[in-house]
Order: sequence, then C-alpha cells, then structure tokens
Amino acid sequence: MTSERAPRRRYIRAPHAAAIYFALVFAVGLLLGPVRVLWLEPGLGKTLAVVLETPLLIAAMWFAARVAPAWARVDGGWLSYLSIGVLALVFQQIADLAVGFGLRGMTLADQLAYFSTPAGMIYVATLLVFALMPLIRMPRAGAATSIKPLRDDAAG
Repeated sequence: MTSERAPRRRYIRAPHAAAIYFALVFAVGLLLGPVRVLWLEPGLGKTLAVVLETPLLIAAMWFAARVAPAWARVDGGWLSYLSIGVLALVFQQIADLAVGFGLRGMTLADQLAYFSTPAGMIYVATLLVFALMPLIRMPRAGAATSIKPLRDDAAG
C-alpha cells in the first residue's frame, strides 16, 4: 500500500460502515415487514403491529451499530459515528421509498401521510434511533471490544 493510498482509505471507512449498518438492519426489516403487514396488521391493527416490531428492529440496530464500524475499521470520533447513522438513514429512506413505490404501489404522498399516523410517528421515532445508534454504541475511551474487523490491514 502506498503512502498516498493509506490516508485516502481512512475517509471511506465511515461510508463503508454506514452501508454495512444499513444492510444489516434493512435485512432484518425485510424479514419482519411481511410478518407485520401480512399477519400482525390484519388482526391487531397497524399501530400495535409496529409497536411489536420496533423492539426487534432496535435490537438489530444495537447489534449492527457496534459491528459495522468495527468491520469497517472506523477509528474516528463522535462525528464519524454520527455520520455513519445519518448516511445509513439516507440509504434506508431511499430503499424504503423504492419498496413503497415498487412493491406496495404507494405514492410519495401516501408515504408522507403515513408519518402523521400513530404507527408513522412510532416509525419516525425508530428512524431517529436508527440514525443515532452508531453514536450511542460508539466505543468509549478505555473500553475493550471483542469485535474483530473482517480482515486485517496487511491483507487489504
């Protein structure tokens, strides 16, 4: 690795971590979404279905927000971890709009109107948790971590 390439790689770590964080949590959401929409909502209603789904999504966020930065070897401060969450939220919203348009036939107006419902307000709160979770789970000074990067620097 050349000396010019080493500093440049450091700047792509947060976006890489954001992509990993987004992918892990979105995968869980893709598994839980059909269960919520097809099985829970018809019997319990949208709000209660979202209430039941939310803790599982937050658990996925809790796990992914620690694992993704470690795998991407993020070594920055609080701003790096906040940027991971915000960028992952951008990825998530793009994917959510695509799923809404493509699979559910929703318009942008439909998706925005959802935010004003009780279930939508819970969803907005969950999005805020999603954006902040990497910062919340950021390793603190002096704290040991057992999460290993996917590969070592010598190999990559």
